[in-house]
Amino acid sequence: MKVVCVGGGPAGLYLSILLKRQDPRHDITVHERDPAGSTYGWGVTYWGGLLERLHTYDPPSAHAIGAASVSWSGGTAHIHGTTTTRPGDQGFGIGRHRLLDILGRRADELGVRLAHGRGVDHATLPDADLVVAGDGVHSTLRDHHAHHFGTKATTGRNKYVWLGTTKAFETFTFAFTDTPHGWIWCYAYPYAQDRSTCVVECSPRTWQALGLDRMDHTECLGTLQGLFAKPLDGHELIGRPRQDGRAPWQSFRTLTNERWSHDNLVLVGDAAHTTHYSIGAGTTLALEDAMALADSLRATPTPRHALRRYERERTAALLPLQSAARYSAQWYESLPRYARLEPRQMFALLGQRHSPLLPHVPPQLYYRLDQAAHQLEPLRRLKRWLGPRVARTLEATRSR
Repeated sequence: MKVVCVGGGPAGLYLSILLKRQDPRHDITVHERDPAGSTYGWGVTYWGGLLERLHTYDPPSAHAIGAASVSWSGGTAHIHGTTTTRPGDQGFGIGRHRLLDILGRRADELGVRLAHGRGVDHATLPDADLVVAGDGVHSTLRDHHAHHFGTKATTGRNKYVWLGTTKAFETFTFAFTDTPHGWIWCYAYPYAQDRSTCVVECSPRTWQALGLDRMDHTECLGTLQGLFAKPLDGHELIGRPRQDGRAPWQSFRTLTNERWSHDNLVLVGDAAHTTHYSIGAGTTLALEDAMALADSLRATPTPRHALRRYERERTAALLPLQSAARYSAQWYESLPRYARLEPRQMFALLGQRHSPLLPHVPPQLYYRLDQAAHQLEPLRRLKRWLGPRVARTLEATRSR
């Protein structure tokens, strides 16, 4: 096949690797509008299960990704002047620039053509048997056929900014600061021996009242360093200003598509779906899209049927994660509801934020029931039985 991948992110690069491994005769070009070596973001996070799957699909790139990653286990929360820790699964972080460099080098090694600095849209699209739209949440290829794809986007309430820091956190760290204008908080995790990602979030009211909407980039970073002085422990926050000189605050866009393919065009990664950053699944889902699409193209005799199979498999796999992401985002949007709890209780419910039951049960009651469920098997079974049913009822209500 002749394959054109538009967008040099994790999904497009990894798909090109997998297709070349399946058949070196495939003619594959990855078009990336940005120059080689430039990328956005700081570090991305993933869990051990992904690394195992990467080793199954392409051991050389998996080994390089594992070697370039740092790991942690458990979590830490700073709130009300206290520091609370909880055990947890092992997580991994890797710089986005490093990840793309590894995947790009591996693709080049296998014979994939990498065309940097070349923007491709519907009008300039080369002829190909398969066109892969991996050009992100603002995909021009998808938007050209938005009516067919059934694209829907909803914008979250809160404001957030994606930053880096010279502080290398030892665990996945949460820090909540109560200001006279409301709560502001951050999520932080290491991605190198001397760097971490730090995402700061707050309500629009707090964002405006603190003046963060009006500050230039340098002043904004200084203000945030002061607000999170304890967890940062004297280290700096790092960011890239927008063209107007201000910090790149955003509101998260949750994007879905009813269909994932149109003729020979197929969506992958953020062009197909987004999940709220608070569950840390974006890069994992993009790579899993590539795995599923490569599997479908290998196993199904015609591309048209392969694309339908890919869509069915991925939409089904995404449903629980999309639900978890929505509830996670809602938990943070309702932070004052939980911030009144004792720190250890709040941290426990932070870990339960994906639950569809939590928004409908008083927080202290939910905490007591959750603790009891760990001791009583009947309560644990009831919780497992009730949660999905509440989620389905709420989904049915949302779709009416």
